[in-house]
Amino acid sequence: MAAVDLFTEQGYDATTVAQIAERAGVTKSTFFRHFPDKRELLVAGQETLSRLLAEGIADAPGDASPLAAVAAGLERASSAMGPMNRELAPRLKAAVAASAELQERDVLKTVSLAAAMTTALVARGVPDATAAIAGELGVLAFKRGYVEWSESDQGTKEELARYTLAALNELRTASASLG
Repeated sequence: MAAVDLFTEQGYDATTVAQIAERAGVTKSTFFRHFPDKRELLVAGQETLSRLLAEGIADAPGDASPLAAVAAGLERASSAMGPMNRELAPRLKAAVAASAELQERDVLKTVSLAAAMTTALVARGVPDATAAIAGELGVLAFKRGYVEWSESDQGTKEELARYTLAALNELRTASASLG
């Protein structure tokens, strides 16, 4: 939260690790025990998100279609996102939009999430090409759902899963119309 506040106030590039550590009430060495650099703060939950997506896919019923398995992964991962994620989303989006370095890191995050889902689908016996497409659709659904959720009325208690699953259904319909 301290880092996002500073990124919002003065921009990502102008914010130093020392400033982040001071605002968070920790030392620089404590900061570096948890994060290799400041950009990693913004993707700190990526490994957890990838794991939750993969676990949800792995735990889907054996007869689930690839997209039904992706839906199970989206539901599992979305359930881990709460009010703090929703509150931080607009500020994180602004920080990423203002920094080429963070935009690059965001692209790498997207690739990593798609790879996690693809690997989980392949482990279920889904052919590589089908798994890759389903994984990419899963990432797109997560990103679209997350944006809608974070931009919706903050007073509602609606969970992210509703948005990600709706986005996946929309993408499923759109991809069927490709011919």
